[in-house]
Amino acid sequence: MPADRDPSPRPTARPHPLTSLWRLRRYVRPYAWQLCWLLVAAFAATAAGIGIPLVIRQVVDGPIAARDREGLFWLGGLALLLGLVEAFLIFIRRWVQSSLAVGMEATIRDDLYAQLQRLHVGFHDRWQSGQLLSRATIDLSVIRRFLSFGLIFMIVNTATYLTVTVLLIGLHPVLGLLVATSAVPLFLVSRRFTRTYLIASRRMQDELGDVATLVEESAQGLRTVKAFGRRPQMAARFAAGTRQLHDTAIGKNRLLARTSALFDLVPNLTLAVVLVAGAVAAAHGALTIGELVAFVTLQLMLIWPIESLGWIIANAQEATTAADRVLEVLDTEPAVVDRPAAVPLVGSDVDGALRFEGVEFGYPGGPPVLAGVDLVVRPGETLAVVGATGSGKTSLLSLVPRLHDVTAGRVTLDGRDIRDVRLASLRRVVGVAFEEPTLFSMSIWENLTLGRADASEEEVCAALDVAQANFVHDLPWGLATRVGEQGLSLSGGQRQRIALARAVLGQPRVLVLDDPLSALDVHTEALVERALGHLLRETTALLVVHRPSTIALADRVALLAGGRIAAVGTHSELLATVPAYRALLSATAGSPDDVGLVRS
Repeated sequence: MPADRDPSPRPTARPHPLTSLWRLRRYVRPYAWQLCWLLVAAFAATAAGIGIPLVIRQVVDGPIAARDREGLFWLGGLALLLGLVEAFLIFIRRWVQSSLAVGMEATIRDDLYAQLQRLHVGFHDRWQSGQLLSRATIDLSVIRRFLSFGLIFMIVNTATYLTVTVLLIGLHPVLGLLVATSAVPLFLVSRRFTRTYLIASRRMQDELGDVATLVEESAQGLRTVKAFGRRPQMAARFAAGTRQLHDTAIGKNRLLARTSALFDLVPNLTLAVVLVAGAVAAAHGALTIGELVAFVTLQLMLIWPIESLGWIIANAQEATTAADRVLEVLDTEPAVVDRPAAVPLVGSDVDGALRFEGVEFGYPGGPPVLAGVDLVVRPGETLAVVGATGSGKTSLLSLVPRLHDVTAGRVTLDGRDIRDVRLASLRRVVGVAFEEPTLFSMSIWENLTLGRADASEEEVCAALDVAQANFVHDLPWGLATRVGEQGLSLSGGQRQRIALARAVLGQPRVLVLDDPLSALDVHTEALVERALGHLLRETTALLVVHRPSTIALADRVALLAGGRIAAVGTHSELLATVPAYRALLSATAGSPDDVGLVRS
């Protein structure tokens, strides 16, 4: 993530690497019984595997030495039975592992998605969407692999190593201690590997998020890229990102390869020493042939736990950094939440009296946008907010549905601070349509009923009539037609009209419209304004206006300048008495009708 957009500065005093993974234990808790049975099956399979070399010892020193065919048959059958039991238990373990792993991953992903929905708009403004996407996909997959495989192997392999080492010491104390001391270089290697691999793992996962962001931006901005002929430049930018990711991945894999080679070398050197020393001991009668065979066979069982140690440590480090990244989101406190004593609103009881009292607002790290705004919107009144670009009109409107909270002052609805109202009920009575509408990759019907799933077909059609969006009936499958991501299969004006219909369909008591007609032609805009005029008679409305023709919808107009309300009045009053208002409308007048409004 680029430094200037990094939303999560790394702490200088880092907690223990396993702290983040330990905090995810609550997701393991619902599967505790399954995990216990899984461990029982794993330990039983290991015990069966360990039993086979001990049986082989009895076979060599007993029936083979005594030429006892019947004893050989029974002990051979026992070894075969232990092998079948081990295979069956391994199957059971992997069967349980798969369902347990997927279940835990799904639960964490659900919580992560729910948290993303709870977090305020400012959080999403600061975070790259690719970083969030990589956390919800790649990072959770890494955590799943560790919780379901790496963690299990770590426990089982550790138990196997300790058990086999004890048995080896029992068979021959000197050779057994030799095998045990081989753990010292393994410990030193793993300690150094853990520190360096953790850093490389975090860097690679952050870079994966950066690449995901590049892909998403290129896909969403494809029309702009093509229109400006910037494909080579975007390709070069993407290649630079993937090259950096490639180099990090190569460095990480080389580190793992070097460490894995050492993990392979130590047990194999130890085995070679044991074979030579064991043969000498057997020649001098200190070991029987059966004990030597059992010793070597048991030692061979240690090679897999030792060789897998590099993979397990790498998997644990990747899971640790993945857990860090996921918890960065889960630990973020939503800035816009219900107060403890917040009460629900009932739509039928809302009159729609809206008041801004000494409202101040600014974005984190930026200058104040609004400074002491005082404004009253009476029930059923339509008030237009006009101002120069960047004057804070959209910011002012975003405070009503609490997409952001005021920095100082308050916004009231029917005399009650909207922060004392439950968010869900507030947003049911406040309808919103933005200048840049968002449509989802689903049917027209689903997009329209997003805020009111129980709407009838008659109500949907009425909302479409108001927004002059009846073109949807001419689409290939009518209201069932699926639109592409962001609704890019439709024109800008069509998307705006669908978004306006969606806001109207919710039958809000307060309607907040952020220049929702900017992409419409003059004729269609006039039709929409006429239909909206009838609707707004019974609804309190706050409009951001950039086009003078839209002012016809408003009962009064507020001029926003310098973060304050500079003037409030009817269009005619402001036109006659406020030069700044007259100059603003003259600069934005585009059609003959607009010019007429400015001169009237």
